[in-house]
Amino acid sequence: MKSKRKWLFRALTICLLLAIAGTMFIIGRGHTIYLDNKTIDYEGQTYEGPYQIVVYVDDEQVAKLNKRDRGMATCIGQGFNMVLEITQEKGGEAATMGVTMTLPYNMDGIIINLPALLAGLPQDAYLEQFVPAVPDVPEDEEIVTDELEMLEAVPEV
Repeated sequence: MKSKRKWLFRALTICLLLAIAGTMFIIGRGHTIYLDNKTIDYEGQTYEGPYQIVVYVDDEQVAKLNKRDRGMATCIGQGFNMVLEITQEKGGEAATMGVTMTLPYNMDGIIINLPALLAGLPQDAYLEQFVPAVPDVPEDEEIVTDELEMLEAVPEV
């Protein structure tokens, strides 16, 4: 009797820990969000960025983007809320807009193109995954990883 009860408590404890871990995995997922104020071409139409966009996340200014600028914000969880102060032209009046969106779970680095978002385009037009560029190394260039070889390669004066 005690043996069955002991195994039941162990199984329930493991299930509880797995449920907590799964919940924390989803809730605590961090995202790096890159905010672009760049011109975008979508389905043959060009969408120009406003003169300036000031981005606030959690009542804190995270980016001040002029045309062709990129800013960055971080977010924990799947929900992302930001407030945009949009100035269409230099010296113009700023309009405020609140944006709430659910971030894709499978992406860490996310690029949000603000002109496409403001134009009301679908999510595939304004949201994409950030892929860092890898510098090209010529194949004939030898990469020296040993410090002694580097010292031997230095010509004497």
